[in-house]
Amino acid sequence: MSLFQVVYASRPFGYDEGMLNGILADARRWNEREGITGSLICRADLYLQLLEGPVDAVTAAFGRIARDDRHLEVRRLHAGPAEQRLFPTWAMRHDPARSWMWTPDEVADGAPERASSDELLAMFERIRAEPDT
Repeated sequence: MSLFQVVYASRPFGYDEGMLNGILADARRWNEREGITGSLICRADLYLQLLEGPVDAVTAAFGRIARDDRHLEVRRLHAGPAEQRLFPTWAMRHDPARSWMWTPDEVADGAPERASSDELLAMFERIRAEPDT
């Protein structure tokens, strides 16, 4: 099995704790079944998610997310092979946005779209190094 990663950004629709919990429950259920791991960074103006696993499973998961009405303006920011999983034990790790991430103004100005694949993956590597939330 070759390992594949996708990083996408979207804008939440109707963001609240209940909706977030539903997204996490759905993601964990699907991902465990499909061999996908990853991390979801979220706040009221941004979802930033890394998915990793078999190429067909990750591609299908991204397609479901793109059609999910809880996400607006879904943009794939990175896609490609990976040497190893960043989150091997997490069907979906939930991480609130950190203070070192983009500000809401930077997100609105397109910072996620301007970030390189290396910058995006480095953000998730930094989260991986932090204690679990």
